[in-house]
Amino acid sequence: MPELVRLYIRSVAFGFGIAVVFTAGVIWLDVAGVGHLILASDIGWVAAAMMVFFNGIIFGAVQFAFRIMAMAEDDAPTGGTGLRDGVLIPIPVEATAKRRTTQRR
Repeated sequence: MPELVRLYIRSVAFGFGIAVVFTAGVIWLDVAGVGHLILASDIGWVAAAMMVFFNGIIFGAVQFAFRIMAMAEDDAPTGGTGLRDGVLIPIPVEATAKRRTTQRR
């Protein structure tokens, strides 16, 4: 199995683990009354399963994206071969002010 596929499977599994912990925390802390709604209903397990599933998709995708972004290589040169940045030097320029003529009404 390719390394990237294994990385994806591990990331998704870790994301679903986070989703289980997150859903349990939401139910246990009764955030916005969700815990009471799930525990008081006879089909509350469906809502809990949907929360785990959809949060698992989100957390798995975020975990995979984080791992992929962490694999990026630095494109900046590491040696002293780069060009120096230019230094800005102010140059005095002579300017004459013109007097404005204002029209009075």
